[in-house]
Amino acid sequence: MSDVAASSRIFTTHVGSLPRPVALLDLMKANIDGQDNQAELDSAIRQAVSQSVEEQVADGIDIVTDGEQSKTGFFSYVRERIEGFEPRPGAGYAAFDAEVEAFPEYYKHYFGEAMLGGNLTPFVPVACTGPVRYVGLPQLQRDIDNLKLALTTTACQGAFLPSVAPTGVGSNEFYRSEEEYLSAVADALRVEYQTIIDAGFSVQIDDPFLPDLFADRQLDNAAIHRKANAYIEILNHALRGLPQDKIRYHTCYSINEGPRIHDVPFIEFVRFMLRINASDYSFEAGNVRHEHEYHLWEQVKLPEGKRLIPGVICHASNTVEHPELIAERLVRFAERVGRDNVIAGVDCGFSSQATYRTEVHPTVIREKFRALRAGAALASERLWRG
Repeated sequence: MSDVAASSRIFTTHVGSLPRPVALLDLMKANIDGQDNQAELDSAIRQAVSQSVEEQVADGIDIVTDGEQSKTGFFSYVRERIEGFEPRPGAGYAAFDAEVEAFPEYYKHYFGEAMLGGNLTPFVPVACTGPVRYVGLPQLQRDIDNLKLALTTTACQGAFLPSVAPTGVGSNEFYRSEEEYLSAVADALRVEYQTIIDAGFSVQIDDPFLPDLFADRQLDNAAIHRKANAYIEILNHALRGLPQDKIRYHTCYSINEGPRIHDVPFIEFVRFMLRINASDYSFEAGNVRHEHEYHLWEQVKLPEGKRLIPGVICHASNTVEHPELIAERLVRFAERVGRDNVIAGVDCGFSSQATYRTEVHPTVIREKFRALRAGAALASERLWRG
């Protein structure tokens, strides 16, 4: 895999999660329900990863991943890999409160039929009730081996594996303080981060939890900033000593398909984000609530050695973006931070949970990826040869 920094064009990537085949979902559900089918399930995961990588490359994705085919969800998966937690059914998630209160009828339908309705397992928060320890090396090694195998038959510019941020695991009922608890989680997840990098891949830190703070109506600005600083210190603690050029950070700072009038403005937390020890930053920019925010890079300076991965196609719409629009979006960012500091990305994952009901149909996702490739090619022509 070549170095994406040595480029004369804009490369393409995405956030990581892609729909799982129905046959794989059936096997995953049977396994969750107690069926002894691990060998068959492992084989199906391996095949799904190979197919996913092959399709990504065929559709023009330069920096690929495994599609998170083995995972039940982008952050729920980690509960199988870290011990010390127990389920807490009924615990709420405050990030959507303002939206739900503004549009209760819409969100009743949305959560029941789309976002959560087709999940293999219901969302159940967990709490830490004992010492935190990483025990997921066998599952992680399976993911690494599957991606390596898939890459033996394809050519791409790079590959990554996603991993959750320490603040997204669960609440604390065991450690004496929140700081002690999060430090323990960070040390546990550091094992995953380092193992992915040692395998030759980049690690993507998935973290909607930092921007969620800025939407917390129980906190004033001073409290939000204190907690945001603590989150950044914890994540940087987990990333300490790891090569920054192998770390990309993704923050999904708004929910999926919906009115989204209570989304947090990017300007409120972008400077916090840039303090995280990563080389690449992935964020929403194609969604119509956020497309205008490229202007903030006229006042916020991108630090030396950093790159942006703006979403220039949307994960919550079945409309395929025109390549000309994608090119315009990419050129806007390139004009503000430099053409070598932009990678074409997607707003968020297309299937952040293992579900039978993805919002965007798999055939449409592939067409969006082809449009992403075409738009990046148009932007590259204008930026390098125009």
